[in-house]
Order: sequence, then C-alpha cells, then structure tokens
Amino acid sequence: MAIDIKQVNPHANSRIGTGTSAKGTPAQTAPASAAPTPQKSDSVSITAQAQQIQNVQTKMADMPDVDQNKINEIKAAIAEGRYKIDPDKLASNIANFENELKDLS
Repeated sequence: MAIDIKQVNPHANSRIGTGTSAKGTPAQTAPASAAPTPQKSDSVSITAQAQQIQNVQTKMADMPDVDQNKINEIKAAIAEGRYKIDPDKLASNIANFENELKDLS
C-alpha cells in the first residue's frame, strides 16, 4: 500500500530551543508567548492496484463456499468413467472466465 508523503510536515519532529548551537553554546529558546503551530493531519492514498485488490477481495467474499459433496460426486464419476466432458461447454466456460479476469484488471 502506497503512502502519500508529500503532505508530511518536515519540521514536525524538530524541537525548538533545546540543545546547543553549532558553536557549542546553549541555543536560544523560543519565546513563551509563541503560539504552537497547528499540526497537519496525516493522509494516506490508496493506489489503483490496491483498489483493484480490494475489489477482488470483496467479490471473493461474496462467492459461495466450496461444495465438497459435489466435488466427491465428480471424483466418483471420473473414477467410474461416467463423467462426460462437453467440449463446447468447456470452451465457453474458459472464454467466460478469461473475460471475467480481463474485467478485473
């Protein structure tokens, strides 16, 4: 996830009036009457790729769970030689799946 750091205040972590100056003498302190500067709030921007991932996760959450009974029936049909494949239906399903993937990107 990308974070937009353009809005970050570079002076937010600096301290006024502490430590020593470059010559080793005590630094001057800021006057007590100086009003504190308001801090800007942090901001985060979500990239287009992160938004796509979020959309995919939402779609996956809406999908039904795996039907284990149906899987077991298909496995048994394959093992017994009863499972017939319709090449036209298979090709159509593959094309539909590829179109759905293209829509996600």
